[in-house]
Amino acid sequence: MQIGIQLPEIERVVAWPEYRQMAVLAEEAGFASLWVGDHLLYDKPDGPKGPWECWSLLAALAAVTDRVLLGPLVTPTGFRNPALLAKMAGTVDEISDGRLILGLGSGWNRREYDAFGFPYDKRVSRFEEAYEIIVSLIRTGRSDFDGTYHRNADNALIPVPRPDLPIMIGSTGPRMLSIGAPHMDWWNEWWNRFGNTVEGLRPFAQRVDDAVIAAGRDPAEITKSVALHVALPGGGGRLMGAKVDSPPITGTTDEMAETIAGFAELVDHVQLVVDPITIESIETLAPVVAAIHAR
Repeated sequence: MQIGIQLPEIERVVAWPEYRQMAVLAEEAGFASLWVGDHLLYDKPDGPKGPWECWSLLAALAAVTDRVLLGPLVTPTGFRNPALLAKMAGTVDEISDGRLILGLGSGWNRREYDAFGFPYDKRVSRFEEAYEIIVSLIRTGRSDFDGTYHRNADNALIPVPRPDLPIMIGSTGPRMLSIGAPHMDWWNEWWNRFGNTVEGLRPFAQRVDDAVIAAGRDPAEITKSVALHVALPGGGGRLMGAKVDSPPITGTTDEMAETIAGFAELVDHVQLVVDPITIESIETLAPVVAAIHAR
């Protein structure tokens, strides 16, 4: 099982030099992947908060790292024209020399949709059309689509992206899985949906297997990953609207390594969502990553 880490989103304002330092340090520390949330605006008790734009940041991270996988966790297809998003993904993948994971979802935070003028209604239906366009452009370099919400007439991606660029679906909704299963390479879920425990995750993983089988595919073809909440000393808590009781992973190096390694029963990759997410936290977690790899 590979271990990734999510870089700061709205926990605090982070300037680019610190992002660069964190990315280089995480790569040196043995992390397998770096992830960036794709959001635009949140309303929080102490006022509105927003991160830097996801895809601009991914391109910069691609240029200053050499080994780690990179991806959005995840990109709502409603934020950008789907054909342009496919073009952006191909460009970031080129900059990274083939290290991008294209994480896609339908979005959920109405505040940012309304503030930036994106349609919020029929998000899954809009995703379905966007997904068809994106898959066609990534896999074949071409798309000719005329739908209810999107039109992409006789389009071509030039330069052509690598056709095996992995596409990840960040959802366990039945309809989203049925849309994603025929073409996805990865599946991902967020810790607060399954309680941050192996047993809580088990029915979600089975739901993915069932959807993939229903699509006529072998579940072994799909890389499964989950974001896990890890709390270190000095954290202030994550007010992200947990849907179920989701206590964070804590403890000594060996205790955290044992807990995280337990997820290898069900998934191939985890992303650590760390509170606090700092240079010091990455340094603290480096021995945890090493201990998991040593098992």
